[in-house]
Amino acid sequence: MLTTLCVCHFLAQKTSSIDISGRDTHGYQFNTVDDMWKEQAGDPKKKSKWYNDGVTFWEGVDASVEGVLGGYGFVNDADINGSEDFLKVLLSQHFHVHNRHQPLVALDCGSGIGRVTKNVLIKYFNEVDLLEPVSRFLEVARKTLANGYQANSDLHKAVNFYSLPLQDFTPVAGRYDVIWIQWCICHLTDDDFISFFNRAKVGLKPGGLFILKENIAKTGFVLDNEDKTITRSESYFQSLFSRCGLHIYKSKVQEGFPEGLFAVKIYSKNDSQPRRDIMAKEGEGVMARQCASKTPRPILTETSSPRCMGYLTETSRPILTETPRPDMGHLTETSMSRRIRN
Repeated sequence: MLTTLCVCHFLAQKTSSIDISGRDTHGYQFNTVDDMWKEQAGDPKKKSKWYNDGVTFWEGVDASVEGVLGGYGFVNDADINGSEDFLKVLLSQHFHVHNRHQPLVALDCGSGIGRVTKNVLIKYFNEVDLLEPVSRFLEVARKTLANGYQANSDLHKAVNFYSLPLQDFTPVAGRYDVIWIQWCICHLTDDDFISFFNRAKVGLKPGGLFILKENIAKTGFVLDNEDKTITRSESYFQSLFSRCGLHIYKSKVQEGFPEGLFAVKIYSKNDSQPRRDIMAKEGEGVMARQCASKTPRPILTETSSPRCMGYLTETSRPILTETPRPDMGHLTETSMSRRIRN
């Protein structure tokens, strides 16, 4: 799901519990998401284990495109093309790149081996910082990008490599035009999800964007017992976005992924209701808009793709199917329960 959201400069009030049921990859049913989080991360010891188990899982994965995509490297091209097409629209309509006099700067969250930075971000941003908790992945990214992947390496380069998880990271104030979050927000608990976006707002320049790419469940949520991730439904995400001060402006389905996987959509979000005449005029196109205020507010984009290949982030992982097909028996919620990293 690719989503553009406008971030309001206020801390959203904590709302009542999210009344959503779900299941895990072993088939166990949870009556509410609160029941699930209480079991998985209900005290400091459990929460620490939740995050440690997630990192441990990825530390055992090969630091290659095939490895971080869980053996399904065939989805790489479609993912890159979809992300690049979406980003180009945002840059042309929102940033007016050719009229800018300051360098464009992006943060790649859950950057993995630098797959998205190398193939997308470094082409369009003058500086890219990478954030990744698995140090082995980050070293691969550093070596890949060390000599300048672009021909004009002085104008397009990877600058900082942060070996930290999302829940422990606070960006430098006002540094980023875009914070790209692909296939990694699925590792965060709800409280840390909200806390991360509230901190990350500070890192955006006025009018800056979050671009979130993640999978979306048809209903409720799906807990992956192995890599400690959660695939959230659209209603679940909307509840969290609301608590962060984020609102969907528009959405579009991303094409190019095999049937049987979680849906991939492109969302455009801001903090006000979209005008019907604008929506009708733009049809299903993707667009990011600043909030109508004297002080431009940052905007958040969200991207979604298969399994943790698919709803808000950039860490590539194996794919989880929503409804397996007979001819895709290998793509099941059990066998493909891991997520994808970038």
